[in-house]
Amino acid sequence: MINFLVWALNSLINLYVFLIVIWCLLSWFPGASQSGLGRFLDRIVRPYLEIFERIIPPLGGISFAPVVAVFVLWLAQYGVRMLGALLG
Repeated sequence: MINFLVWALNSLINLYVFLIVIWCLLSWFPGASQSGLGRFLDRIVRPYLEIFERIIPPLGGISFAPVVAVFVLWLAQYGVRMLGALLG
C-alpha cells in the first residue's frame, strides 16, 4: 500500500513538473498562452507559481520562479521517496 502511494505521489509530481515546463514553453510562442491549452495550463500552474513570483522578483525581465518551483517539487519528491523507504 505504501509503495503504491509513493508511486502515485511521484507520478503526480512528475506530471505537474511536466505541466510547468509546457506552460513555460508556451510563453515563447506568441498567442500560445491565449489558446485553450494555454488557458487550461494557466489555471493549473499559475497559483503554484505565484507563491514563488512573490518571493523571487524577475531579473532582467526573466522570471526564475518556475525553476525554483520545479526544484521545490523535486525536493518534495525526494522526501516522498525517503518517507516511502522508511515506512515500506
